[in-house]
Amino acid sequence: MSARRRVAILGSTGSIGTQALDVIARHPDRFEVVGLAAGRNAALLREQVARFGPAVATDAGDGPDGLRRVALETRADIVLAATDGFVAFDAVFAGVERGIDIAVANKELIVAAGELLVAAAARSGSQLLPVDSEHSAVFQCLAGEDRARVAQIVLTASGGPFLRRTAQEIAEATVEQALAHPTWQMGTKNTVDSASLMNKGLEVIEASRLFGLPGSRIAVVVHPQSIAHAFAVFTDGSVKAQLCAPDMRVPIGYALAWPDRLPACDAAADALTALGAKPDAAALRYEFERPDLERFPCLRLAYEALEAGGTAPAVLSAANEVAVSAFVQGRLRFGQIPALSEKVLRGTPAADVTVEGVRAADRDARVRAAHALEEVVCS
Repeated sequence: MSARRRVAILGSTGSIGTQALDVIARHPDRFEVVGLAAGRNAALLREQVARFGPAVATDAGDGPDGLRRVALETRADIVLAATDGFVAFDAVFAGVERGIDIAVANKELIVAAGELLVAAAARSGSQLLPVDSEHSAVFQCLAGEDRARVAQIVLTASGGPFLRRTAQEIAEATVEQALAHPTWQMGTKNTVDSASLMNKGLEVIEASRLFGLPGSRIAVVVHPQSIAHAFAVFTDGSVKAQLCAPDMRVPIGYALAWPDRLPACDAAADALTALGAKPDAAALRYEFERPDLERFPCLRLAYEALEAGGTAPAVLSAANEVAVSAFVQGRLRFGQIPALSEKVLRGTPAADVTVEGVRAADRDARVRAAHALEEVVCS
């Protein structure tokens, strides 16, 4: 039997981290947990350490240095980057430079510094393996294909909890309503972003970085069932899709086991069930529609940031992070999230993408967002 793959997890107590440990626990012959970096849930971290016995475990009190230790001192074969925000940038970048494979579940890192990470991975031989369901789907659709024959990639969006709400209802939505996602179980930040469609906008930027396509060749369609996760459209008119039930453990397992697939599915399962239907369902229907950029302006802002280039995506990501935090704390209305993000994006000059440039853009955007927060609230 081949040696178990050594896995380190940055963000082990979050939604992706806990689901990854669930996948690992189901396949103890395939994986060994060698490092865990948690947030502020010390009790859960203690439980994880007792169960999986990692060589290194850190929490939020250890700061970025703790993340670096888990990524670099554990001799991991693969590091799962599952933190929110920009905090794991140094750890992930250092891991990539060392040639460690990175399973990327942190879209902010790729949005802000994807060009740097992709270039560093090309130099070191590190594999950047997408964990987001949409990017995992694109990755699978493009396997073995000539990239020159890819006309377009299409990401799907569930539409979130406000798909059928009016603009006024969306503007006045509560935190509880924003967190009531109809299909996915995610952390607070990603769930709020899904409600505003900023999550999908950041994924468009992420797809551009990971797959080397401009925004004009990356489309978004709303698919409430969340079963078809992405499409690749080829120059001959053929379309390839990846489908599976809305369960993040599937793309997590694919990234951890790549280039293999885990034996986690009953091959003899009912055909409709395999396509995402509920057990014993007599029919399964998929719906697709165009996103409404008037009711969901965050998606438009993401395309604008991608078009602007440079550090503009990093600025948008940081500003949105501040806005979402303020909304969750009750300091900002839901409808003001895009207003604050747009104000910071338009007011911050884009710079060239360098390690220091990205760090500076992130810091500057947060400062500008904190000032803009008071102006937006008072407007």
